[in-house]
Amino acid sequence: MSEHENGFSDNPQWQELKLPQLLFTDTVRELHSTIDNEWNSLQRSACQTAAGRALWKHVINDPLADLLAGEAHLKTVYEKIKKDRLNNAREISGVILAIRTLWFDSQIEAALNSFNDKEAQVVLLGAGMDARAYRLGCLKDSDVFEVDFPEVLQVKATLIQAAMESRDEQQHLKMTAKSLTRVAADIRENDWLEKLQISGFKPEKKTVWVLEGIIYYLSHTQAMQVLKIIADKRTLVHTVLLADFMNKSSTTLSNSTFIFYSDWPDHLLPSLGFSHVKLSQIGDPDAHFGLMHDPLNLFNKLRSLPRSIQTHPDDGTPCCRLYLVQASGSPNQTIP
Repeated sequence: MSEHENGFSDNPQWQELKLPQLLFTDTVRELHSTIDNEWNSLQRSACQTAAGRALWKHVINDPLADLLAGEAHLKTVYEKIKKDRLNNAREISGVILAIRTLWFDSQIEAALNSFNDKEAQVVLLGAGMDARAYRLGCLKDSDVFEVDFPEVLQVKATLIQAAMESRDEQQHLKMTAKSLTRVAADIRENDWLEKLQISGFKPEKKTVWVLEGIIYYLSHTQAMQVLKIIADKRTLVHTVLLADFMNKSSTTLSNSTFIFYSDWPDHLLPSLGFSHVKLSQIGDPDAHFGLMHDPLNLFNKLRSLPRSIQTHPDDGTPCCRLYLVQASGSPNQTIP
């Protein structure tokens, strides 16, 4: 398999890791020291996600990703990519993250375009180090809300402020969203929606809800509560949910980190009230972005198997699937 098929080509960034000078300033070093020493694994996963976006910058435009990831996470992910390339691996580290990012980007834009009026709200639940408010032009008429732990949002805001004040970054960095509001709340608790509304979220306004890389960290009870709260909004106004779900086999990748799963989210979401649900798997026409052409790639092999199969018939390995799901509903809908 050629490197082109894996989305690489001879891009210089794969040859050596070049860290931006801003990472070595006192303020940024201190912030990332706090992250490395004080944050738990769930919080640090936000930086790992940013590192993946930074190292796949030949397909993802995220000018803040290096800064939000930090030196340690960038080096860790880079070494994994380097090892995979040396071993001619069929799945290079970070490719799932790259496809997931591009899928959410495209689906956010499609959802906003589907609304009759351009003004809408976009809510990023468990936003982590997401920088869409600074990089997606389709958000120019949208009010964006980022919901996450207070310490995550505070460090993130300080890092972005450092970038804004850097002479090297000033000409490149600006907010692309109409507005951005950071809401300190834990979606595992019962008060996050109330905190969101106090911060200016309007329940009667068309909304795109984004649950990227977060729902499988919740317990079943917590995840279902979040999904039901979002589903209830479609009784008031046109509502779109974008989320990624792990199947049961995928939760075996971690003994403790991944908890919630759904083998059939395209059945689960209609049961909560969504009238239209579309499910994609990594490698599907709307979920490969030129990065999954090899038919022997793990994800293309999985797509050829019925979703009910939990272990691969060839080698007995778990069939670990990631489902990318778009769901929508509105007050005048009819439930099939």
